[in-house]
Amino acid sequence: MSFIDIVLFLFDGFKISLLIFAVTLLCGAPLGLPIAFCSMSKFKVVRSISRIFVWIVRGVPLMLQIFIIYYVPPLLFGVNIWKDINLAFTTGNTLSYAGSVIAVLIAFVLNYACYFSEIYRGGIESISKGQYEAGYVLGLTKSQVFRKIVLKQVIQRIVPPMSNEIITLIKDTALANCIMVGEIIYKANILAAEKALIWPLFFTGVFYLIFVGILTVVLGKLEKKLSYFRS
Repeated sequence: MSFIDIVLFLFDGFKISLLIFAVTLLCGAPLGLPIAFCSMSKFKVVRSISRIFVWIVRGVPLMLQIFIIYYVPPLLFGVNIWKDINLAFTTGNTLSYAGSVIAVLIAFVLNYACYFSEIYRGGIESISKGQYEAGYVLGLTKSQVFRKIVLKQVIQRIVPPMSNEIITLIKDTALANCIMVGEIIYKANILAAEKALIWPLFFTGVFYLIFVGILTVVLGKLEKKLSYFRS
């Protein structure tokens, strides 16, 4: 295989990494908000259940969560639903691990939703009660106070920790190879096993570095744009 062939082969795997990254971000970020509200709920039962769930998800390694979601349902129900999905979506060599990808996405979305929820909760609770009271004095409703006074400040405050989680997310996609999902590290391992080529495994770092660099620039500009909220 030529250098170009290897790069293209690795890029096919990186597209799966990008898919996991995009779906996790698009689904996990919004899901984190209701979890955060549940964690701040005035109802003790709701608050306790939410915080215990977040504690468990954040306390258990993501790889173990992937294993649980992938292996436990077949053990409980006696049917390997992920394998069935793989067979249903198989067309040649494309999408032959669709079920595995779905299992990974479920694990990633739940995991990162819990991390995002804690960031949201910290940002919301960092706003002083005086700002809420000032909004009420001006005749604003609770929802108006949140949208017009609190929300923009919360966004500014959560951008730095969210940026760190987003950058960590793209690197965590490598964990998908633990259940044979064909992301970039898995592709590099194939080259090592079948072609006795070790350097592509290290070369995968170039893909991550380039993408993390792009994310760093974009998120840095976003943080700078929101800097006018700083006192």
